[in-house]
Amino acid sequence: MTVQIWTYVLVALTFALYIGIAIWSRAGSTGEFYVAGGGVSPLANGMATAADWMSAASFISMAGIIAFDGYDGSVYLMGWTGGYVLLALLLAPYLRKFGKFTVPDFIGERYYSQTARIVAVLCAILVSFTYVAGQMRGVGVVFSRFLEVDVTTGVIIGMVIVLFYAVLGGMKGITYTQVAQYCVLIFAFMVPAIFISIQMTGNPIPQLGMGDTLADGSGTYLLDKLDGLSQELGFSAYTEGSKSRIDIFAITLALMVGTAGLPHVIVRFFTVRRVRDARKSAGLALLLIALLYTTAPAVAVFAKTNLIRTASGARYDEVPAWFSKWEKTGLLTFEDRNGDGIIQYVADPAVNELVVDKDIMVLANPEIANLPAWVIALVAAGGLAAALSTAAGLLLVISSSISHDLIKKVFRPDISEKQELWAARLAATAAVVVAGYFGIDPPGFVAAVVALAFGLAAASFFPAILLGIFYKKMNSKGAVSGMVVGISLMLFYMLKFKFGLFDGGKEAVEGLKESWWFGISPEGFGSVAMLVNFAVALTVNYFTPAPPERVQQLVENIRVPSGAPPPGDH
Repeated sequence: MTVQIWTYVLVALTFALYIGIAIWSRAGSTGEFYVAGGGVSPLANGMATAADWMSAASFISMAGIIAFDGYDGSVYLMGWTGGYVLLALLLAPYLRKFGKFTVPDFIGERYYSQTARIVAVLCAILVSFTYVAGQMRGVGVVFSRFLEVDVTTGVIIGMVIVLFYAVLGGMKGITYTQVAQYCVLIFAFMVPAIFISIQMTGNPIPQLGMGDTLADGSGTYLLDKLDGLSQELGFSAYTEGSKSRIDIFAITLALMVGTAGLPHVIVRFFTVRRVRDARKSAGLALLLIALLYTTAPAVAVFAKTNLIRTASGARYDEVPAWFSKWEKTGLLTFEDRNGDGIIQYVADPAVNELVVDKDIMVLANPEIANLPAWVIALVAAGGLAAALSTAAGLLLVISSSISHDLIKKVFRPDISEKQELWAARLAATAAVVVAGYFGIDPPGFVAAVVALAFGLAAASFFPAILLGIFYKKMNSKGAVSGMVVGISLMLFYMLKFKFGLFDGGKEAVEGLKESWWFGISPEGFGSVAMLVNFAVALTVNYFTPAPPERVQQLVENIRVPSGAPPPGDH
């Protein structure tokens, strides 16, 4: 069978599985819609958390960034992995004990203020929409190549699928769907990595194959070979970085603390019965996430080496079929500037004739390596699983923020459970439409868009959550001021340096790099905005009244392990 037929078969089977699970586990109450009734096992929740966490950015884009940026791309590995550890160990158990299953609900109750709740809702929606745009872009990239439709049609198909199981099943449906999606995406990521590792180095373990010698008997190490190929084309050595140290530190920090403020991950810790189960599922999720994250650098090395070997210096009329198929998507372009019919892939932009979108590397990797058709199709199914699993979690955050935190808690406290459930489903539907629009016209490649979402979360939520748990005298005025200033500053920086809003549009963005504040990119500026948030919050808090005694006692209690005597009771 051809790649396209295999893709239709595997994608149809996985979609049927997801929809079947959604129908089987459809939500009948708001408790099931928001937190799956609180009855998910630690293993299932760990798998669902891993699928929720490993978005299109992790599956499709991260290895692509590492393939092109080499050492510089490691910031995504360090930031996202470290951030998950920070969330699981520092915040999740306390938030779980507090008992509020949305971040705006926690902030509204902890800071005893409807204003704080509304600001948190707006921040959650902004973060989630920015994040989900990256997922929809990932869906469009997969569909445009493997089902041979345009990106817009691909995004619309993805919208319909995710709308069905997210709106029908809520968190209950999403949880069990994500268990299936984790199995699909990890199998789809590992199988081609193992195939190519054996093919290139003879080592079946990709993580070790990346640092092994080539299977051609030359005794040359794979990384040395890639360094040499890169330098021959005028690029810097693959294993050396070009980013400034401060920018690497800022991006890593922004991704770490942004992780800890991501509302769609935090809510997963409320779907289990006990705090102990939340800790177990966090540990299991970390192991399951590490399986893909430790493999991504190897996939990047394999893909970049094979791309240079296959495309650079080849005659255009003799390129393999995969090249032509990716050309049709517009994500790979060749312009024969000197008319010699030979592909010039070099670092000098005035001479370079080949432009490759970073988001295609993982998806094209099995084709470049000439793997069997079913393996190529499997990667497509895995990419869709990764994008749709995270998109569903984000859409649930948006819908619960609107229906529970705004309508139920602010505007219509007397709303019935049935009406609230309908409001949540309508909000999710509207969110899918908006997310689809941003997926069709995104501000950059998948991981860059997602990095901006992490920056927004770092600038807004992380200080409010951290101070809310560990500083009992933190008051509502300080928290609200910090969130407003932090996210406003991050938004301004994004609009200025990522979209060129004040300086001539997207075309002018490249020329603005010299003007970055402190030499920090938009992807890393969330760390600066977070520090400003802390400074503003603590300053305002110092000059305004302390929170009520009941709130301070509440904060004391959430830090006491279950079964221990209350503070001061010896």
